[in-house]
Amino acid sequence: MERLWNTPGALAVVAAAGILVGGCGERDAGDGEGADARQPRTERVRQTTGNARQMADVQRIAESRGLEPEDILAAVKTFTPSGKHDEYIMFSSGGHSGQVYAVGMPSMRILRSIAVFTPESWQGWGFGVGDDILEQGNIGHRQNRWGDTHHPVLSLTDGDYDGQWLFINDKINARVAVIDLRDFETKQIVKNPLTISNHTLFATPNTEYVIEAAQYGVPWGAAYAPIGEYKETYKGSVIFWSFNRRRGRLDPSQSFAIELPPYWQDLGATGKLASDGFVFLNSLNSELATGGIQDGNPPFEAGVSRNATDFLHIIDWKKAEQLYRDGKYDKIEGFPVISLQTAIDERILHITPEPRSPHGVDVSPTGQYIVVSGKLDPHVTVYDIDKIRQAIDSRLFSGHDDYGIPILDFDKVVEARIEVGLGPLHTQFGPDGYAYTSLFLDSAVARWTMGGAYGKGTPEPDWTLVHKTPVHYNVGHIASVGGDTVNPLGKYLVALNKWSVDRFSPTGPLLPQNFQLIDISNQGADMPVIYDMPFGIGEPHYAQIIRADKLKPWKVYPEIGWDPHVQAVDPTAPRRGQERVERDGDTVTVYMTVVRSHFNPEHITVNEGDRVIWRLTSLERAVDATHGFAVPGYNISTSLEAGETVTVEFTADLPGTFPFYCTEFCSALHLEMMGYFKVMPRD
Repeated sequence: MERLWNTPGALAVVAAAGILVGGCGERDAGDGEGADARQPRTERVRQTTGNARQMADVQRIAESRGLEPEDILAAVKTFTPSGKHDEYIMFSSGGHSGQVYAVGMPSMRILRSIAVFTPESWQGWGFGVGDDILEQGNIGHRQNRWGDTHHPVLSLTDGDYDGQWLFINDKINARVAVIDLRDFETKQIVKNPLTISNHTLFATPNTEYVIEAAQYGVPWGAAYAPIGEYKETYKGSVIFWSFNRRRGRLDPSQSFAIELPPYWQDLGATGKLASDGFVFLNSLNSELATGGIQDGNPPFEAGVSRNATDFLHIIDWKKAEQLYRDGKYDKIEGFPVISLQTAIDERILHITPEPRSPHGVDVSPTGQYIVVSGKLDPHVTVYDIDKIRQAIDSRLFSGHDDYGIPILDFDKVVEARIEVGLGPLHTQFGPDGYAYTSLFLDSAVARWTMGGAYGKGTPEPDWTLVHKTPVHYNVGHIASVGGDTVNPLGKYLVALNKWSVDRFSPTGPLLPQNFQLIDISNQGADMPVIYDMPFGIGEPHYAQIIRADKLKPWKVYPEIGWDPHVQAVDPTAPRRGQERVERDGDTVTVYMTVVRSHFNPEHITVNEGDRVIWRLTSLERAVDATHGFAVPGYNISTSLEAGETVTVEFTADLPGTFPFYCTEFCSALHLEMMGYFKVMPRD
């Protein structure tokens, strides 16, 4: 170890690490020019001696902990001092936590959880606030209070992230949520009426539509039908949710769907620039397997993998939009659906063979190439949009599927196939002509060159595997900075690994997933892992990464009495000097203000059985002056950020005396910020 640390390269790393312990490196102790030269010589000598001592400490600590020089270099690349902000923000799905998480990069610090499909008491989500939004995601009379979030989607303008909105899907219940990035709060949940599960979510280049595809084939509305009727009765579909940017809401009244065969639609992407106007959607189970292991039939895992290829769906969404506007649709479950036969007759739907068991379809920044990975094929397959257009226009078909959909001739639409490794899944892009593909079975990330890039940034020829970086373990999706846009920024890539095994201190049999930060700034072969981040919240599936300066979140709400549900002042919000309790029959309305360090009023008395409408307004205007409001026994917990107003409604059906209090430590007199809610028994 001592010999290793005495190499010139290692000493340079130690010198660079001076920023970690002192904020400065070595300085010339002689008489030089500039600011150092103007210091007294004794002061400069003292400072240089101190820096040398700090760097010696760095080397001593590194040796005692068994750290290699590359460990110190990775620490320098990712260390973000207190008060310094991250350059990028990653929005990650939280899997079966039902939430979304904002993570700073390169620090890899969790900055915020965003409550979406699952009640979250810190934010008061589902405990008196947000209940009406959660109700939007119910299935009939049944409540859904958890979700399996998969694919976060940042809103786009001209194919680039604009930092205004975030969308997220819930695979288990086929729901989509809208998050406003001014306050990082969920504003809407819509339930897909046609199916019961989804997998992918993506947006058109100007967020005209947010697109949700069904996952597993089911009858319309998930109605009952015998599995023997699978081919005839079970359906696939893709919904185009119209997004009203002014209102910040998905508009079901302007949305439509397209019927697809009951293949298992998987991941999708919209075209951009050269391929604008198209949607690409891959699928599993072109075999139409129905399982039945208990009856001696092949299990699904075998049945859906028999064919050598599956089908890539190619949809002309702009023509489909016109069909919808022309009324060429049926109403199914109350929703406009362009039938499969209409989609075939109007030539808006084509398919082409793709590697079997695909789990990735990604469009290059120019829109020229569509990259598909198949878990059971060591290649990535690259389709060319010009060849696809030509095949459609010239009807270069190799046949039709069982439903009559024309199959574009594979050899006529493919540009290249690159062998990258075992278990390729998902591809992201950099600004320099490189593409990156996750390899699930290899537990690695592959870097390869895109077509047309030779001589324009990459020193290697087109369609060439350049390098593979091992990760730990079983990487699923990957995310690079702006990797889904027309303007990828490169620099960092995150591997979202499914297993952590031995990476972190054991916490019992349930282990965290592992985010690994990879430095992709070097255009050569070097692509090191520079940070391991345990994610012990749920199983994340996908993430998108945006420059932090593109986000413009509020630090306080714009005005006192602001209602985040409508992003406007609530005219009924309590005001200073207007605090009161009003009774109208058996309805009691409380108008309460909240400020450090008291509630006003502090005593509320009602009768058992009264309907209580409790309105609260935070009078705070200071940044981070957050208050909470919680009532024991009544399952009520809310968060009040500066200027916010919230309304809680409930029935006072539990008599007794209930001290309510502020749950956020807000001042030196925080414990004194309380009051009494008294419910008089009927007798």
